[in-house]
Amino acid sequence: MSCDTYKTIQKPSEGLYKEKGSKFIAYAYPVTGEEEIKSLINSLKKEFYDARHHCYAYMLGADHKNFRANDDGEPSSTAGKPILGQILSKELTNILIVVIRYFGGTKLGVSGLIQAYKAAAADSILNSEIVEKTVNDIYDINFDYLAMNDVMKIIKEDQPEQLDQDFNLNCKITLSIRQKDVDQIIEKFSKIESVKTKFIKTI
Repeated sequence: MSCDTYKTIQKPSEGLYKEKGSKFIAYAYPVTGEEEIKSLINSLKKEFYDARHHCYAYMLGADHKNFRANDDGEPSSTAGKPILGQILSKELTNILIVVIRYFGGTKLGVSGLIQAYKAAAADSILNSEIVEKTVNDIYDINFDYLAMNDVMKIIKEDQPEQLDQDFNLNCKITLSIRQKDVDQIIEKFSKIESVKTKFIKTI
């Protein structure tokens, strides 16, 4: 796999595992940042306010270096780590999996908990569609109206994805450019008078 591609899930999915009356409901989401992750976890905590535990793990970035696992009150390493283990085993990133537990009255023990959280997380991945995406840089391209033809010629040739556009006296196009193509495309824009490029973020 080249360093500017990664695997994630196409859209949110659910998983379920039951053991001795306890119910483990897993929710998997494609995500791009920590603020989004916090918001999703908070909304699940509100929706399932009567559940005993809301355990989760996430992985961000094509380099698989930004990750976290949280046991939310379960014995150490019995919930977050097994969830994270499933993410790692499928080589996924930009993903959040939250497993909500309703206690059924019978304790499952350490090995039982590990198995339950692992199985629920695995089921949510199984029910999702895994896709390969490219790591892209988002740029604003600002230019005078007179430079429109030159700018559009580059976009037509190299075909970066257009996210937004505003054509007035001062024009702006927001582009999503695959990382491996960024240098050559930005260099082409820099040769046009009046064009200013501004890096926004990497997704």
